[in-house]
Amino acid sequence: MAINHPSFGVMDPDRVIVFDTTLRDGEQSPGFSMNLEEKLRMAEALAELGADVLEAGFPIASPGDFESVQSIARRFAKDGPVVCGLARTSPGDIQKAAEAIKDAARGRIHTFVSTSPLHMRVKLRMEPEAVLEMVTASVTMARNATADVEWSAEDGTRTEIDFLCRCVEAAIKAGATTINIPDTVGYAVPEDMFRIFNTVRERVPGADRVIFSTHNHNDLGLAVANTIAAIRAGARQVECTINGIGERAGNASLEEIAMALRTRHDAIPVTNGVKTPNILRTSRLLATITGFDVQPNKAIVGRNAFAHESGIHQDGMLKDSSTYEIMTPESVGWTKSSLVLGKHSGRAAFKDKLKALGYEVGDNAMNDAFKRFKDLADRKKVVYDEDIVALVDDEVVRANDRIKLVGLSVSTGMHTRPIASIALEVDGEQREGVAGGDGGVDATFAALRVAFPHEVNLKLYAVQSVTGGTDAQARVTVRLEEAGKLVDGQGADTDTIVASARAYVHALNKLLVKRARTAPGDITQPAALSA
Repeated sequence: MAINHPSFGVMDPDRVIVFDTTLRDGEQSPGFSMNLEEKLRMAEALAELGADVLEAGFPIASPGDFESVQSIARRFAKDGPVVCGLARTSPGDIQKAAEAIKDAARGRIHTFVSTSPLHMRVKLRMEPEAVLEMVTASVTMARNATADVEWSAEDGTRTEIDFLCRCVEAAIKAGATTINIPDTVGYAVPEDMFRIFNTVRERVPGADRVIFSTHNHNDLGLAVANTIAAIRAGARQVECTINGIGERAGNASLEEIAMALRTRHDAIPVTNGVKTPNILRTSRLLATITGFDVQPNKAIVGRNAFAHESGIHQDGMLKDSSTYEIMTPESVGWTKSSLVLGKHSGRAAFKDKLKALGYEVGDNAMNDAFKRFKDLADRKKVVYDEDIVALVDDEVVRANDRIKLVGLSVSTGMHTRPIASIALEVDGEQREGVAGGDGGVDATFAALRVAFPHEVNLKLYAVQSVTGGTDAQARVTVRLEEAGKLVDGQGADTDTIVASARAYVHALNKLLVKRARTAPGDITQPAALSA
């Protein structure tokens, strides 16, 4: 039966809505944070990818969160994906979410409450009947603010089925247009998901008038499998994130769901709007913004996803790639070209390459990136796609950072104490620092602390090569911890010490964003949400 949805009109029964929560649930990953400009860029990339709904944030969490949701709503004021704001059951949350999304061409309020016996007893300290009243009151208020309302049963997969059905019925009667039954703690197995969605859809009056949604966490590595089981049981919205980022072990991965539905359409005959050739560039953009790479063997977007080392596999691939590849690399955005530009390449060729790699940059950013490219080309014999990506990520994606690395000089060697001199630009102000240390990198980080005083713990320092060869760029990852808050930063350069400084500065910028975020007051339930 077709459903007439306020944001999507008459829905094809086999159409799956892709609800991306990278900007909300994904940003709750330890070490992750995004500033406003990064969220806007990510939102645009997700829209280009074909996400139907963007959960842009939790407006009441902080002024920065509100501004992010509001700015994304204004970015899509004429067309584009549905812009969604998260809210608890309190009137203040719902009012804030309504205000944040009001400028979007299509806006949604997503409100939720815990429904499992454990959560009601420990978190809410409320009886089931009181929770039912909260469901009705919160959805009614949200529905008065916007036509598109989603209601979620937090910890839904550990909720008693009879009570879950009562809550869903109350939400539908109050005006919810989407019902989400999340596996908040990653506890369920696919059989559970199929049973829960089947039961609720069969037993609840009015279930045929709403979209059912599935939101799965990956604590047991079953998030994507559980998502597919829910689709088979009638769910027609999937909640997911790029690279599977999110609380604890993360969320169901958008790219894995999209390619599973595409590759096994015979087994899961549904459709969606994801433009799969954009997957890789979106994954890489997120990795750059968050400073957190995916593991090499990550499905779809890991660098080994289409690599074949076994002699038997290589032989089969040479004869017919379908012997060991169930999808083509090009279908998700990988390209076979590697050697691209050199020191004699001009601005036009560089701009064309950026466009092919998925970058649209303005004139000022283009000038900065091209200058650094020419510097890199003078130092490297060969410039590869990966070099261009690393270079542009540093120069363009982070153009709005408050702290910028301006200069670095390091004196080091055997039997000498390394000394580093660094120059920063902090909110437009020039700052300098000089310090010694146990090695060039340690001295550089010490000089950074002189130029920009701060106290943090260095939790991770890792170096990897962007490409092969002794002139390869080094990609450095730095993880900092301050008062329990973790941030990751990345930087690339042919000089490992310079790359290290870039990574540390990137992490510091993330830390400034984290410092500005504050948790909302404890009204009826904690603010650390994973839906």
